[in-house]
Amino acid sequence: MNPNAEFDIIVYGATGYTGRLVAEYLAHRYGVGGDIKWAMAGRSAAKLAEVRDEMGAPAETPLIVADADDAAQLEAMVRRAKAIITTVGPYQLYGDKLVAACVATGTDCLDLSGEPTWMAQIIATHDAAAKTSGARIVHSCGFDSIPFELGVWFAEETAKAKLGGYVPRVKGRLRTMKGGLSGGTAASGAATMAAIQKDPGLIAVMMNPFALTPGFQGPEQPPGNAVEHDLDLGADVGPFMMAVINTKNVHRSNALLGHRWGTDFKYDEMSIVVPGAPTEFTGMGAEAPKPGDGPSKAEREAGFYDIVFVGVADDGRQVKVSVKGDRDPGYGSTSKMLAEAAICLVRDTPSTPGGVWTPGAAMGSKLVDRLQANAGLTFSVES
Repeated sequence: MNPNAEFDIIVYGATGYTGRLVAEYLAHRYGVGGDIKWAMAGRSAAKLAEVRDEMGAPAETPLIVADADDAAQLEAMVRRAKAIITTVGPYQLYGDKLVAACVATGTDCLDLSGEPTWMAQIIATHDAAAKTSGARIVHSCGFDSIPFELGVWFAEETAKAKLGGYVPRVKGRLRTMKGGLSGGTAASGAATMAAIQKDPGLIAVMMNPFALTPGFQGPEQPPGNAVEHDLDLGADVGPFMMAVINTKNVHRSNALLGHRWGTDFKYDEMSIVVPGAPTEFTGMGAEAPKPGDGPSKAEREAGFYDIVFVGVADDGRQVKVSVKGDRDPGYGSTSKMLAEAAICLVRDTPSTPGGVWTPGAAMGSKLVDRLQANAGLTFSVES
């Protein structure tokens, strides 16, 4: 972290759809010039001013111009902040220079990346240097993967309290959801597929649950690629499209925590198949919005999600916990999670050392508490 910086947080990409939601959330919850010092940043001063005025933020909201391709502008920006929130994606196209600037200056950086090939590259390139400079680079601070990664963390802490120890097996199951992926998420998926077409070797990264744990390859994981009956939940479950990124982040968390949950830890993620239940996941395929577009405020507020996690001990004893969100996953909930994760990193966990982190491993219970207090998430023990 850059302790003497002018701002706690700079929202980079504040003129885009999700970045604007983050800035809007900060303006309405924390104001401007108050306890949390923050600024809006993007490529165009005129567009920043227009967005600031449209969302009703005070005229004195600081605006900073920086282009993703201009290393000097990026470095000048990141030197002014303890942490950068970036929503400028796809990150594999627009994120490299920003991360490099943050690592060089010891500035924290939080993103919404669901791009495992890029994340593996960032870990390989920057983890050691970030440990030296003190920069905390925290990927996947939205719906992918905070509710899942922290859900597993919460299930494991519950198992320790109720069963007397951590468990070697956790199942993540999406029970219900209404809402959509962002246009940025759809664009990131397209960029990843284009990268794989250029370099077929990247398929191995996508398929490996341990792609983000360099130097460690754990046991074979449950495939989660076909409909099956889950006896622990008494329900049919099927493949869940976000498992490809979430499972990797969960295994990285375990590694960053010193394999607290065991080197034989197994985790899979599926969606409960209940005919007629609300599991709307819009924003996919031909219906995917363009980056910068998204649902109305009413649609965001009508969204929600409910995920259950079952932790299973070697002797068969179980715990069951849930994570629920009060907004649509891809936009309303994601923007609140990202903002609160940045505040948590800067304010609540300043002693977390530099390196490339997952949110749960970096912030743990402090982030759970902050998300429950402010971001509309609920972590509950069910049994």
